[in-house]
Amino acid sequence: MGAVIFSDVHADVAALKSLGSCIRAPAFRAAFGPVDVLVNLGDLLHRGGRPQETLETIHALYREYRMISVLGNHDHAYLHGILVSGSDAASTYRHEQLRDSPLLSIFDAMPMEWVDKNMLFVHGGPLDLGTQILRLKCWQRLSHEDGDFFTGYHYTAAMAFDVLEKRGLTHMVCGHQHEHICCRKTPGGIVQTELMFEPMVIGNDENILNLDVARVPLDSPSLLRVGGCFGPAPEFAYTDFSTFSFIRIAPRH
Repeated sequence: MGAVIFSDVHADVAALKSLGSCIRAPAFRAAFGPVDVLVNLGDLLHRGGRPQETLETIHALYREYRMISVLGNHDHAYLHGILVSGSDAASTYRHEQLRDSPLLSIFDAMPMEWVDKNMLFVHGGPLDLGTQILRLKCWQRLSHEDGDFFTGYHYTAAMAFDVLEKRGLTHMVCGHQHEHICCRKTPGGIVQTELMFEPMVIGNDENILNLDVARVPLDSPSLLRVGGCFGPAPEFAYTDFSTFSFIRIAPRH
C-alpha cells in the first residue's frame, strides 16, 4: 500500500495542482510505488488567496482517489470564527465569501486523527488534553519544551513517543509547523535525524519531474513532520509503510 501525505496547503491552489500532476505521472509511481490513498493533514484554508479553487480541487481529488482528511488548526479557526494571524485583507475577503458554500461540506465531521498500519496521522500532536481550543490535537506543536503557549500546547518528542507506545503505535506523521523533521526512538535515546535531500529527475522529455527526496527507513519508532504544500517548492511525502520519503517539488526555471 502506498500513501501520499500532504499538509498546510493554505489556499494555494497552484501548489495543490502541482502535487496532483506529480503523483499522477507514471514516472512517480515507477519511482515510489502505487498511490492507494491520499492523506490530507489539514490547513487547507487561510493565508492564501484562492480558497474556493483550493476546495474545488480537493473535491476533485476525492472523486479521483481514496482520500483521508484530518482537521487543521486554521480549518478549525475558520469554521469557528477564531481570529488567527497570517491572512491579508484579500485572503480574508475571499474566505468570507465561502461561508455558505457547499464546498465546505468537506469539513463535516472531519476527525482530528486517523490511524493506519501502526501509524498515527494528525495535524498537530497526539495528546488527549480535553476540549480547550489551544489544547486540541490540531493546535498542538512539537517543541523542545512542554506547556501552554498562545500558539497552542507544546509537547516534546518524548511525550509523543509515550502516547504512541501506550496506544500500540510506532509512528506519527504530522504537519502544522511547515518544516520537515524526523525524530527516531533508538536504544540510545531519541535522536533527530538529519534529512539528506537528494535531487531526483524522473520522467521523459515530455514530462520531467524535478524532485528533492530524503528517504527514512521505518525500522524504529519515528515522528515524521511534513513540510508545507504551498509556495514555489511545495513539499509532501510518500510512504509504503516500510520507508518514508520526504519530497519537495523543485521550482521550474
